[in-house]
Amino acid sequence: MTTLAIVSPGAMGSALARAWLAGGHRAVVTLAGRSARTRDLAQGLELLPSMADVVAAADVVVSVCPPAAAAQVLADVVAAAGDARPLLADLNAVSPGTMAGLQQRARAAGFDLVDGSISGGPPTPGGDTMVYLSGSRAGEIASLPANGIRSRVVGDEVGTASAVKMCTASVYKGTTALWAQALQTAYAEGVLDIVIDDLQEAFPGQLPGVGRRIAIATSKSARFVGEMEQIALTQRAAGASGELFEAMAAVYRRLASTGLAELSPEEAADLTELEAVLRRLR
Repeated sequence: MTTLAIVSPGAMGSALARAWLAGGHRAVVTLAGRSARTRDLAQGLELLPSMADVVAAADVVVSVCPPAAAAQVLADVVAAAGDARPLLADLNAVSPGTMAGLQQRARAAGFDLVDGSISGGPPTPGGDTMVYLSGSRAGEIASLPANGIRSRVVGDEVGTASAVKMCTASVYKGTTALWAQALQTAYAEGVLDIVIDDLQEAFPGQLPGVGRRIAIATSKSARFVGEMEQIALTQRAAGASGELFEAMAAVYRRLASTGLAELSPEEAADLTELEAVLRRLR
């Protein structure tokens, strides 16, 4: 049995903890300083009083947080570790360059780090959330049984798994931002029905759920800003221009200022009527 400490236990982190718990492992979290929503999401998990307690108990510390917080979470784990040196698994949506910097900081403090990225929503029992992993010890994380997680080792170098995430997220979240921009504009111009009729021919499977998709993305839009900026950094480093995803960051920054962004993802998931969603983006 491996003990995993999940930092932090939000929607994704708590779901990962339950998946590993169902696989026969011990999963520990701390709720020190966390919101009431996080406390609800973490119900049923093993709670320890502090970061120092969860790091001391862990064989593996898993970081799942907004991209902009990844460096601070690493610093907090290192500061709390004392003499403990658990394996670190950073599953955050950051660029390969950012991940390389995290690895350098971890290594300087005596820690090994596995680069990881999550494709899909929070894992559910019997589900198929993909976790890409890279680094010299990636196989240790991939070999952990978990209900609802499918792991794939994509390389020996830290940064490879993050590169996968930056490319897939650019399509998934970039497409959602494009839908939001196009359909909000169509609604404001009074041509929504005509636009939907036209797009339905090319995207017959996407239109029925697009309102809910926009609503959920908007509820998470504040954290998506940093992810879009990390994608821009990745694309620029690869020789592509970064301007497109700098603009996508601006789209999510605007969405984060709307009333719809005040909803939790659980509340946003109940919104399925497209025009009702678009009205709340004005």
